[in-house]
Amino acid sequence: MAEDLVLDTAIRDWVLIPLSVVMVLIGILRYFVSKLMRSFQVPDPKIVKEGHVDKLISHRFTRSRVLLPGKARNLRGAANFIPPKSFRSRRVYFSNEENGLLFVPKGQAQNAQAQMFSDPNMAMDMMKKNLSMIIPQTLTFAWVNFFFSGFVAAKIPFPLTQRFRSMLQNGIDLSTVDVSYVSSRSWYFLNLFGLRGLFSLILGEENAMDDTQRMMQMGGFGFDPSKSLSAEKDGLDIVQHDWALPKFEHRAEAVLKKLVS
Repeated sequence: MAEDLVLDTAIRDWVLIPLSVVMVLIGILRYFVSKLMRSFQVPDPKIVKEGHVDKLISHRFTRSRVLLPGKARNLRGAANFIPPKSFRSRRVYFSNEENGLLFVPKGQAQNAQAQMFSDPNMAMDMMKKNLSMIIPQTLTFAWVNFFFSGFVAAKIPFPLTQRFRSMLQNGIDLSTVDVSYVSSRSWYFLNLFGLRGLFSLILGEENAMDDTQRMMQMGGFGFDPSKSLSAEKDGLDIVQHDWALPKFEHRAEAVLKKLVS
């Protein structure tokens, strides 16, 4: 039988709140440090005349191209909730083979490794981003492990299964404690991987990126975004639009009939 614990208010004041505030401040500070470390090469006038400026400023559009598959998935998921004309116009905007956002010409498809070998500044920027992620994480984890190890910091207000014990009670080797209690070390990891929504409010949606996405970028070194764009374009092309609004009246009528009868 799991035991019910009474958490001291001092744990809330000296462990839970300081740990949460420090994680938010470290995330904001890391964003501005990585922004200061970001290098940008001023284009040479000769290169401008030759028409090769796109190679120097193409990294500005990399993040917007990464966000496009998510927008296309949202359009596919909510396709039946907008009128047919609006859906067709949005699909043309994304998948038009002349100037669509998801259309990638064969000559422009280039993976991250090829871009890095052609542009040394890109390799330097990637190394700076990795350092700005690894160093604060290492120092913060050492700080949490030294000062806050072994505390039961919070309790989740709903029951959980035993599968969540290893995730929520890292650093506590007591099987009699209920699974809904969260240790201080697990609270650190929850803040580490779950503050993207707060950072999107503070820094903006385009600048918010949690550590999960940063680790995916480090692991997916050879990821080719053109393949993801092509896959979303194909998925958007085969969507069969069926406007759901005219059916709402029949559904509401059927529900009312059931309630009345």
